[in-house]
Amino acid sequence: MNYYSLNHKAPNTTFKDAVIKGLAPDKGLYFPETITPLPQSFFDNIDNLSHSEIAFEAIKQFVSPEIPEDVLKTIVEETLAFDFPIVKLNDNISTLELFHGPTMAFKDVGARFMARCLGYFNKENTNEVTVLVATSGDTGGAVANGFLGVKGVNVVILYPSGKVSEIQEKQLTTLGQNIKALEVDGVFDDCQDMVKRAFLDKELTSKMQLTSANSINVARWLPQLFYFMFAYKQLHKEHKDIVFSVPSGNFGNVCAGMMAQQLGLPIKHFIASNNDNNVVTNYLQTEEYIPKPSVQTISNAMDVGNPSNFIRIQEIYKKEFTSLKNNLSSYSFSDEETKTALKEIYDKYDYVADPHGAVGYLGCKAYLKNNPNTHCVFLETAHPTKFLDVVEEVIEEKQPLPKQIQAVIGKTKEATKISSYKELKNFLLK
Repeated sequence: MNYYSLNHKAPNTTFKDAVIKGLAPDKGLYFPETITPLPQSFFDNIDNLSHSEIAFEAIKQFVSPEIPEDVLKTIVEETLAFDFPIVKLNDNISTLELFHGPTMAFKDVGARFMARCLGYFNKENTNEVTVLVATSGDTGGAVANGFLGVKGVNVVILYPSGKVSEIQEKQLTTLGQNIKALEVDGVFDDCQDMVKRAFLDKELTSKMQLTSANSINVARWLPQLFYFMFAYKQLHKEHKDIVFSVPSGNFGNVCAGMMAQQLGLPIKHFIASNNDNNVVTNYLQTEEYIPKPSVQTISNAMDVGNPSNFIRIQEIYKKEFTSLKNNLSSYSFSDEETKTALKEIYDKYDYVADPHGAVGYLGCKAYLKNNPNTHCVFLETAHPTKFLDVVEEVIEEKQPLPKQIQAVIGKTKEATKISSYKELKNFLLK
């Protein structure tokens, strides 16, 4: 499989090169040259396949021939070493729990897959690779955990000061070894802009190999399509059209779901559920895409004012607005609405959601008003105890800490404060 830049001003390249570079030389995101749908027999027999078998068949066309099939099978099995259960709330709404991995966030899948791909590509390389990543919350911890101790790989994580939860911060600042954290005086968009600028800085790139572990990297983004297939396996016997409500920030997750759909997965529709960072919600209403500075909310992983992956979504639909709108709805919800939803989910269904999942639940409710005969699945993207201050205040119930959270909560934060790109560059050059 080859990949092309969505800016169309760089040479096409291999999966290996796309993973190692992260971003194309013309600043564009990489996208696969072809998407070959899986045979109908795959979906007819999905009940007889394990998670690893489903994932292997779904991803192999995107990584061949650079990763041999036996190596890929091992990578997939190691990536998926935890569960992805569906929890049914009522006849029309379920949640897909994506928080059973080591850092209790959906990004564990992409980070673990990418770390193993990069480790394979780097195993005989004497040159070190620096993974540079911006996080609005969960990406940092997942990447730190996924790459911890990987030979020949250094990780530098930028996160906005005071705008991630305490547990999220501990997960990305306490591991040590090859993981370094930079606390940025700014918002997520400032972190993301610094990372993109570093990739284009020839003085930097002539002295070190930089790559990204944000969802702009194809190896971080594409494996997220796996769990949409796992959900279908659990729900297809309901005999209702399946709709996914995806809490959306940088839009990599909903875009990965759309890639699963391109592979033939029978998904009726997608909902991009936004908080007050609602660039895409506005776009689908006006057909005008206008990025704006992000604002801080209680669903902080979605605090993105210029979603990187939306250009990939537009590519899937060949930039045809009507085709996109037929397959994607989007709604925006305030912090107050999110808190009300958290309380409602707890009181009605005895289920503790996190703020991001609550936004997804609200997206389900909004869509079902006009589409009552569908089954809507919202993605529960992080464990609620990662947002204890919000969740416990709203549901008025103390929550026990899972072992993954207990493992980091007492550790000492180690982070370097920066406020400018110049400081980032100096840090990297040292």
